[in-house]
Amino acid sequence: MTLRGAGQVWHRLDVTVRDLLLGVLFLVASFLPGLRGHGTQLGDLPTRPLDALALVPLALECLPLAVRRRWPAVCLALVTCGFALDQVRGYHSAASTALPVALISAGSHLEHHRRTTVVLLSLAYLPLAVALSLLGSGGETPDGFVTFYLVLALPWAAGAWLRSTRLAEAERREHVATETRTAERARIARELHDVVTHHVTAMVVQAEAARYLTAAPERLEQSLTSVSDTGRRAITDLRHLLDLLNPDHGTGTGAGSGGGLGTVEATDAQGAWGAEDARTPAVGRLLTLVEQTRRAGQPVDFTEHGTPALSTGSADLVAYRVVQEALTNALKYAHGSRTSVQVRHGEREITVRVSTDGSGTRTTAAVGSGRGLAGLRERVDVLGGDFSADGSTDGGFTVRARIPAGGRS
Repeated sequence: MTLRGAGQVWHRLDVTVRDLLLGVLFLVASFLPGLRGHGTQLGDLPTRPLDALALVPLALECLPLAVRRRWPAVCLALVTCGFALDQVRGYHSAASTALPVALISAGSHLEHHRRTTVVLLSLAYLPLAVALSLLGSGGETPDGFVTFYLVLALPWAAGAWLRSTRLAEAERREHVATETRTAERARIARELHDVVTHHVTAMVVQAEAARYLTAAPERLEQSLTSVSDTGRRAITDLRHLLDLLNPDHGTGTGAGSGGGLGTVEATDAQGAWGAEDARTPAVGRLLTLVEQTRRAGQPVDFTEHGTPALSTGSADLVAYRVVQEALTNALKYAHGSRTSVQVRHGEREITVRVSTDGSGTRTTAAVGSGRGLAGLRERVDVLGGDFSADGSTDGGFTVRARIPAGGRS
């Protein structure tokens, strides 16, 4: 077995078993000839050889280490009792050095009644010091007992520091996890806003236009077909977004792997999201988005310059969302106005410019506010780009974005 494999086996063992091995190590060390009688000596009692009675303090000092992390208070109480017997009997065994280990463990893992534990240990130390003074020859001064008490405070303080460090790290991880969840919820909310707003706006505009086409059956059928196609695309996009929230997404085991939207997905498998990546539609598929807007009755001129880079990070998705939100606003606030979409691919950035002349109906100057544009500005800012949305004197508006390519995904 390799060293790495042995380490994995060791960490798979229960913590009590691992700590028991530490206690057994202290117990075995107490019987080694070179270490016998060379443990902690408090007071001036002469060291006596180990006898049958010595098994009691040795067991109390060593075996409770098995529960030093699971039940630290119990471990500390038993080891303290064993240490007191060891000193009173004068064994001064190597097992007496287990007391600092128990103190560190209690300081690190004890969760409740920490101050009470310190007070009780301090009170228990006083009669032990008195007993050792009476049993000894009187050569040990009170300063020695005070010094030993202060020495015992060091491992407790070390354990308390370990505990505070562990709690601070856990709090930091929780804070990071909370921020991550918040950012992910915000990202999903933006995605849902972009998808739902664009598709539903297009469907509403198309449905409103269909009300006036009852005298032209062919155009009415074309308009209703457009509404149906837009609805299919909306369902497909929403399904892709919801799949991202499914922990079994991509494994074929999720609840939705064979669910009721399969027909719709098969009908529109080549929707705006594309087959390569359900999350990031390529900028080259902007033409599909433009065609959908045209079918909703919005005249759109589309121009694309340059060749998309092989790796653009999130830039292509952000560019897609900028055009999508701008066309949605054009449908909502300037229906029928001439709209121009210009996308330029550079070596290091993508620039987008969407402008509407404001000659259509329901034109409004409320550009630059609202959740959609605010979300776009945040997306572009994260990638280190520039974003602006300005109204013009004739009632139109222009959306501009410069998006560095190769940004974070």
